[in-house]
Amino acid sequence: MSGDPSNQPVWLVTGASRGIGAAIAARAKEQGCRVVIVARGEEAVSTANRLGAGVVAIQADVSDVAAAQRAVDETIATFGRIDVVVNNAGVHRGGKVERLSPEDWQTVLNVNLTGALNMIRAAKPHMEVGASIINIGAVVGFRGFPGDVAYASSKAGLSGMTNALAIEMAKQGITVNLVIPGLVLTDMTSGLTDAAMDNMKAKIPMGRLGQDREVAEVVYWVSQSRYMTGATVPVDGGLMCSFGVVSP
Repeated sequence: MSGDPSNQPVWLVTGASRGIGAAIAARAKEQGCRVVIVARGEEAVSTANRLGAGVVAIQADVSDVAAAQRAVDETIATFGRIDVVVNNAGVHRGGKVERLSPEDWQTVLNVNLTGALNMIRAAKPHMEVGASIINIGAVVGFRGFPGDVAYASSKAGLSGMTNALAIEMAKQGITVNLVIPGLVLTDMTSGLTDAAMDNMKAKIPMGRLGQDREVAEVVYWVSQSRYMTGATVPVDGGLMCSFGVVSP
């Protein structure tokens, strides 16, 4: 995109200091958009600096209502508009139900589910016809994994939130969709043993883990669709449609 910078769309991406979030921010920047990276840690600043002009970092905890509002206020003060909100921020706390602490349960819900709502509520007054909200879900929100009750519940809740808000916001011309990454190569999965990695790959029809840029490409495409809302878009190598199938 060229011309007046004030006409360039503004993306607000949470949990964007690394991994899928950083890849989404980079994709939007490549397409000529301005980007706000929202994350709790100082790594947000280095990621923004790496992506260059038109990308800023705001350190904020989305689970805090005031912090989410501050992130939106700073975005408006800097760029004057919000066109796309990507709710990617998330935490994972594992443990089967008898071992899952109440604190871990609440932390996961606060960040993954309530955090998304906080950002949407704060950003919505600044979003106009043609704006887009994209929530980042997870396969576990639709298919069970033992020991993942907190994460699964938060991501299933995000699916319900997407559906409800898609209907609420349709008349305002704002789309709300859910993108579901599969098993993606990130800092977290890079620490798996070869045996664990092979076991995970065996469940994926395409026989490999995804790359964060592949998810980012779909997120950008979803943001451009004006007639798709309330949709669930897997980017998972076929994992959702053949869950439990092991390659021969």
